[in-house]
Parts: sequence; C-alpha cells; structure tokens
Amino acid sequence: GGVLGGALVFLGLVLSIQVKCYHEIITIGYRVYHSYDLPWFRSLSWYFLLCVNYFFYGETVADYFATFVQRREQLQFLIRYHRFISFALYLTGFCMFVLSLVKKHYRLQFYMFAWTHVTLLITVTQSHLVIQNLFEGMIWFLVPISSVICNDITAYIFGFFFGRTPLIKLSPKKTWEGFIGGFFSTVVFGFIFSYFLAQHQYFVCPVEYNSETNRFMTECEPSELFQMKKYSVPPLLQAVLGWETVNMYPFQMHSIALSTFASLIGPFGGFFASGFKRAFKIKDFADTIPGHGGIMDRFDCQYLMATFVHVYITSFIRGPNPSKLLKQLLILQPEQQLSVYKTLKSHLVEKGILQPSLRG
Repeated sequence: GGVLGGALVFLGLVLSIQVKCYHEIITIGYRVYHSYDLPWFRSLSWYFLLCVNYFFYGETVADYFATFVQRREQLQFLIRYHRFISFALYLTGFCMFVLSLVKKHYRLQFYMFAWTHVTLLITVTQSHLVIQNLFEGMIWFLVPISSVICNDITAYIFGFFFGRTPLIKLSPKKTWEGFIGGFFSTVVFGFIFSYFLAQHQYFVCPVEYNSETNRFMTECEPSELFQMKKYSVPPLLQAVLGWETVNMYPFQMHSIALSTFASLIGPFGGFFASGFKRAFKIKDFADTIPGHGGIMDRFDCQYLMATFVHVYITSFIRGPNPSKLLKQLLILQPEQQLSVYKTLKSHLVEKGILQPSLRG
C-alpha cells in the first residue's frame, strides 16, 4: 500500500533522527563528565535505547497491526507477553549497570545513569508520539512539522528586517517583531498548506491493516475533518472580505490551533535548548559532532510539538473507535463473544433501536 510505504519512510527517518539526537546528548554527557574510562557505559546506554524502543514500537505494532500479527505464531508470543519481555530486557540492563559499578567512579556512574534515562525519556517517548501521529494520517505529521519549520524561517526573516525589541535574555537574536511576524505567517501558511493536503486521501487516511485483503489500506472514506463544509464568516471579517460564507475543510480550523502552538510555544523549545547549551558551555550542540550543525537544534521545537499534536488528537479529535474495539472482541473466546453479543442485543432492544426477535 502507498500509505504504508510513505509512512515507513517517515518512520525510518524519525528513528534515525532519534538515534542521532540520543547520540548527541549522550556525547555531551561524556564531554561534561569526562567519563571515557567508564567500563561498559557506552554499550549500556545503547542497550537501554534498544530496550525502550523495543517497548514503544512493540506497543504501536500491537495496536495498529493486531490482525496482521494474529496470523503469525511466533509474533503472537512476542505480542502476548510484550510488556513482560520488555521489562525483563530492561532489568537485565539495570543489573548490568549495578554490576559495572567501580569504586572510584560511583558518583560519575550514577550521573551518567541519570543522564541516559533523562535522554531516553526525551527522545524515545517523543519519537513514539510522532509515529502515533503519523499513523493517524500523514497530515497530522506533515502540518505540525512544516509549521515549526515555517515559524523558524519567518521569525528569522521578520527579526532580520524589523527586529528591534529583544524577546528573552537566553537568545539575544530573538526579537518580538520576529515572534509576532512568525506567528502570523505560520498561521496563514498552515491554513493554506492544510487545504492542499486535505484534498488527497494519501495524506489524510490513517494507516490501517485490512484483514480481508491482507493489505494496508490506501483508500478510505475520509473523516468529516477532510470533507468540504460551508462556514459562515464572522461579521467582523465579512466587512473586510466581502464574503458571507466560505467553503473549507474543518481540518483547516484545527491547523490554526497547530500553527498557533508552533509559533507561540514552539520557540520555548528553542530557548530550552539554548539554556541547556549555556549550562554546559556548548555554543551549538554541533560541537559534539565535528562539521555538522547540531541536529538537536532543529528538533528541540519538534519535540514539544509532537506531544501537543498527540494530546490534541486524543482530546479534541478522536472519538471512540469501532474498528479497534472490534479487533479486541475478535480475540475473545467464543463464549465471551456470545455474552457480549447478548448483552448488546438486550441493550439495543431496551432502547428500541432493535426489534425484539419473535423466537423466545
């Protein structure tokens, strides 16, 4: 399926960025704590990264590809005991760490242990959320990311030409003018960009596995968000535009929320990163990787954004999902399925939605 192909490319991209960020932050930790002579430490850091990724990606797979997995015996075992296996893997790492403690380095080793865990928390959970957004439909992945990038660029341009008033002590280059200019341009950009993406099923369909055809679905009935609707223009704007109603996709309204977040809160991710760099006397995260403009610099804002989009979808967009519920019902034992069926039937009869059957 085309959707899956595209999704997998992005998935790989997200994963590689995550590994790169992790590497950068861990390397900073090394530089800061000069911990090159710590035994095992490097391999343990990567081992933990592996475990945590295994856990999160496994959860996603179990969630989205349930029917796909049921046909494969070996996979069933992995899915069934997924949490247990993940935890066992983690515990192995934990015990290895305890065994690797050396008398002269106790404090340093615990520093690095904490450093690894905080880094894992930031990088892996975020990239997991990015993937979840991706599976909701590619548009939920593309609009937020391009909004952050657009805000970066427009804020810089406005700041460059009109910047007078500094915004925050942490980043001397950031100005109020850039901040406000970036905000308006990003909202306009997000609105127009969503309009173009919303027209194509490729971008709006969630990634779903179809058990009948054994394929990933590329076509779907786009949800109401991506179907044109008539909106009446608020009286204030009517005077300006001269239109009473306007045709647009409901998603475009949501895109305004997304770009507002990207331009108001997004920059704080950047300030956070510059504070972090000051703390460890790193001008640019890049110094840790020679000849490269720190990847973290580009992704500090994306991280907050991913969480926001996820929270936004679960809070305001996603209702109860019949197909997911059905998947779970089909896993039950036959007699459990029957009792669910009977309960549901008597409930529907009571409500008068279903005619009671004549046979008693």
